[in-house]
Order: sequence, then structure tokens, then C-alpha cells
Amino acid sequence: MKLLSIKQGRPTRLRLIKRQSTTLAFQEKAKINITDYESLVVAARQQVEPQSLLFVFLEASLPKDYLEIEKSRFNSSQGGALRPVMCVDKSTQELSNFSALVKESEQLEQYWQIVLIACFSGRNGAAPSPVEIEQSLKQMAETVERGGDLTKFIAFNKSGEPIHFE
Repeated sequence: MKLLSIKQGRPTRLRLIKRQSTTLAFQEKAKINITDYESLVVAARQQVEPQSLLFVFLEASLPKDYLEIEKSRFNSSQGGALRPVMCVDKSTQELSNFSALVKESEQLEQYWQIVLIACFSGRNGAAPSPVEIEQSLKQMAETVERGGDLTKFIAFNKSGEPIHFE
């Protein structure tokens, strides 16, 4: 894992709600129901092309110019301003369970509350290149920094519960 150098920009303000599952379409266009981290790993391993999973870890905070409703949501872990703090990519062979991911992240002693995950498919039997992966991780972090749409990513809180962005 590596720490991100963070640009000062508008933080993403989101309302978070827990959800039971999400549907993910891999490159092969088959839709797969993802209920937890382990089902995501299984789905990634079942794909024809090699997959890299991209992880961007986020910290939530209460924005300086918060509204009372934002403060209430933040205090109940249902909202806040998000900021990327570190990222990593992993091939399907490097993946195990969610608690192992949390344990690895804790070695960097960087506080986080949410992890965004994207699946990046290789082509013609080859995994994505390091340059492609680096570019995609930067794009994910920049999406958060710009206050962009995070609904296209899979997200989990630090307890491994899937969450949804509104």
C-alpha cells in the first residue's frame, strides 16, 4: 500500500447508507450480485481476463461549513466529507479476506473509514500494466477530491459492511 499525496480541493460530501448488495458488470457483461467482499473476490477470480482490484482508502470528516443535518449524519456514521488517504492494487492471487486487507492497511498507521474498490480487467490474457493501474488509482482518488460520482465503485466500511453513496 502507499500513501497518497493529497491535493487541497473540495471534499466529497456524501450521504452514506448501508446496503445489502450491489450488482457489478464485469467486462464480459455478465451481471454479478455482490453481497460482501468475499463475493467480490470470487466474482473477480471467475472472470476470463485477469483482474486487478483497485483500492482507495478514504477518511471521513465533518466539513468546516457543515449544516446541522450533515453533522447529524456524520455523528451517526452516515455522512461526511471524504478524503483519499492511501491506495493499493491487488491481483486476484493476492486477495484473501477483508480482515486481511484491514490488517495490511493498519501496518501503515493511516486512519481510514471507507474503502472504494474498482475492478480493472486485463486484455488478451494479460493483466493491466502498472502504468494503467497507477493512472486508474489516480483517477479514482481525483474523483473523490473533485466531489465526483462514487456510485460506480463498490464500497465497504472498515467492518466490511457494503455501503452506498447517495
